[in-house]
Amino acid sequence: MTTLGQHTYSEINAQAEAISAAWNQLELQQDWIERYLNNAAFEEIIFIGSGSSYYQALTMAATCRAWLGRSAVAYPSSDLLLFREQTAPSYRNYLVIGVSRSGESTEVVLALESVQSLANWTIAGITCYEESSMAKLAECLVSPLGKETSTVMTKSLSSMTFMMQAAIAKAAGRHDLLEELAKVVKQDGATVLAAQPFIDTLVREQSFIKYVYLGMGALYGLSLEACLKIKEMSYVWTEAYGTLEFRHGPKSIVEPGTLVCLLLSEKARDYELKVAREMQEYGAFVLLLTANKGEDTSFADAVFEVGGSDISDEARSVLYLPALQFLGYYTALNRNADPDSPRNLTQVVKI
Repeated sequence: MTTLGQHTYSEINAQAEAISAAWNQLELQQDWIERYLNNAAFEEIIFIGSGSSYYQALTMAATCRAWLGRSAVAYPSSDLLLFREQTAPSYRNYLVIGVSRSGESTEVVLALESVQSLANWTIAGITCYEESSMAKLAECLVSPLGKETSTVMTKSLSSMTFMMQAAIAKAAGRHDLLEELAKVVKQDGATVLAAQPFIDTLVREQSFIKYVYLGMGALYGLSLEACLKIKEMSYVWTEAYGTLEFRHGPKSIVEPGTLVCLLLSEKARDYELKVAREMQEYGAFVLLLTANKGEDTSFADAVFEVGGSDISDEARSVLYLPALQFLGYYTALNRNADPDSPRNLTQVVKI
């Protein structure tokens, strides 16, 4: 049994419990939802984060637009801190939600501090550490079991993404969406258990020289996160794109030995599968992560069912994460890299 990546392995496997705890915690923070997400005074909601937190912010913003019908965007924390005039015109009323696992990322904290005293700006946050600098600066949703020992984000990202989506569903008063999210709470453990041997076997049996992740809608941010996850843990060069955008130039990099991993949506399923077929014709190994297999996916080289075929793409999004996280983890082990201690990285980035 390898001693590499023990914390990362445990934390990937613990995300179902972390999601369940976030679901329960939200019942204790209903006032946060009313004070921020249900406040009609805010003309736009801005989610900010750095690294993985920025990528999950993209998913949070996409979910907010789709479910709450509010103007919502996501930016890197540094854009708001250093380029506020280009990021957010001063004449609007803004809610800025900082996204940070530790609540200590310098860029997030400084960005929130830079606008907290300005007229027409209100700050809030989501984190896993209730005593963090960000939590002391702004009222935060807290994922109580999202705390991690490992450097890379796994269960923290899953639980915070899910928690914000659940907050958005509650703010929208959408009982149908809350029922979908309740199904995710029940499904996630089974998805984690199924993803581990599937990805372990895939990595053992295949060898790739390039890695490409594709996704659209709320899944686009998670495709960027998947790209970062394998890059952080394994040190392999990889890229991520919007699925159809990949056809406009970037597909030139595809050749035999290229893994194309598609986070398949139901909304754009037919279009996205056409892209996957095209990449396979160029020599790519096509891995599909999908709600359900079908005749239309039988061409693929590997297909993993994440579950949640009866729920929306947004609600299903965190179910894609276990397989993506395990792909980074097992690729690292295959390269004799330690996922717990990736080179050049620290758990908290400060400037």
